[in-house]
Amino acid sequence: MRITVCGSIAFYQDMESAREYLERRNHAVKIPELALEVPIQFGGGKKTYFGKYIEENGGIDAFDPSHDIWDLKKGAIRDHFEKIDWAQSILVINPEKRGVPGYVGGNTLIEIGLAFYLQKPIYILNPVSSELSHKQEILGMRPTVLNGNLDLIRDEHLIRV
Repeated sequence: MRITVCGSIAFYQDMESAREYLERRNHAVKIPELALEVPIQFGGGKKTYFGKYIEENGGIDAFDPSHDIWDLKKGAIRDHFEKIDWAQSILVINPEKRGVPGYVGGNTLIEIGLAFYLQKPIYILNPVSSELSHKQEILGMRPTVLNGNLDLIRDEHLIRV
């Protein structure tokens, strides 16, 4: 099966581990780009996760809504949406973040929404935290919660269209 892994970039090592595990079980897997080359206007010549760049340069509010940095975010979102379109299902990696177990952030929420719209099965590694105000939206998209067990991902869960 073709699977695209979604989740916070803070979980990147977990995403890589999941990809390796699933590829050993003959799945084709795509994960987000960790780093893109920094454009010249942002220092150029190196690769960085642009979220980290924003953090190190004054935070989100230091960048006006018309700033070019948001074009990078737009590109990263589009890139991952294309991976979701390619996939037959998505896997959401959601360990604890900032003291919230089963964390699902805003960007991951829109990725789950896209998979739902495209009628692709949605797998979530861990139960979603009740601390998240958008838990009801996630549950309404009827994901399969794996309770940490990637072996529960099966081709028979695919929606045949």
